Amino acid sequence: MIAVAVGLGALALTLAWPIPVVLSRAAWPAHSPAVALALWQAIAVAGGVSMIGCLLVFGASPAGSLMGAWHALVPALFTGPIPAEFGVVHLAALTLAAGLAAHLALNLALTAVRAERERRRQHQLVALLGDPMPGQPHTRVLAHPAPLAYCVPGIRTATVLTDGLIDALSPDELAAVIAHERAHLDQLHHLVLLAFRAWHSALPWFPIANRAERSVILLAEMLADDRARRAAGDDALRGALLVVGEGGPGGYGDETVIADADMLAARLDRLDVVPAASSSTAMPRMLVLGASALLLLVPLAAYTAVLADHPAG
Repeated sequence: MIAVAVGLGALALTLAWPIPVVLSRAAWPAHSPAVALALWQAIAVAGGVSMIGCLLVFGASPAGSLMGAWHALVPALFTGPIPAEFGVVHLAALTLAAGLAAHLALNLALTAVRAERERRRQHQLVALLGDPMPGQPHTRVLAHPAPLAYCVPGIRTATVLTDGLIDALSPDELAAVIAHERAHLDQLHHLVLLAFRAWHSALPWFPIANRAERSVILLAEMLADDRARRAAGDDALRGALLVVGEGGPGGYGDETVIADADMLAARLDRLDVVPAASSSTAMPRMLVLGASALLLLVPLAAYTAVLADHPAG
């Protein structure tokens, strides 16, 4: 079991630093944002499972299996004493594994509750202050001079535009903005971003959590841009980005996106180098998806290997 714990620890360490750094600096995700988004999700899940598994497997190692540790320790919590083979370091590892798992789960739940509360508040405000846009279902217009656009996900979705945006854009540019926002809603980007925001909230001191969240936000924006490019063309999207970018941070994308100048520049540059109909030619789609699946299978296989009862040593 020690070898399995070391292997899970090495995988967790690899997924916590070198792989995210390399992926965030790579050029191919701009050509295949959907595939890159799947890879980021696999990295996050496999990294968390491996980190917790490393501690869990090491802590359970005196019993020879996870189930063996369960049968040895759970009764001892009520009747005592704790078996002598479990030292302080093993108990500390088990406690840390349970605490880390609970911390991540609670942060995910709290982030989801806060996001849902904010979405309900946004829906109420938009219904109160906005007017329906003729010819555009589930689209509301706010009387505000700043050129802003965002979307509010949920059971009832809403695309929100301002008067300032409508006045500043041509019909094609406006169509690109609406297509972009609806892509966020149709592709459920808010759920993907929710998980990474919860990870960042749970581990704010962890630099990779911030890097991962920013990369995922940018990939979601690229996916929505691709929908807008197919709907209205590159020139229309470029014009819309330039106008909406002047609205300030957070002016483009849904309410979960924190826009900044670097992301805007990356999206504008992508219009010049990545064709609208680009596929994953720069990085074979099946190779990346296979790597994503492998990242998930490795820690699960490690758990399976040490789950059943068997003699220690």
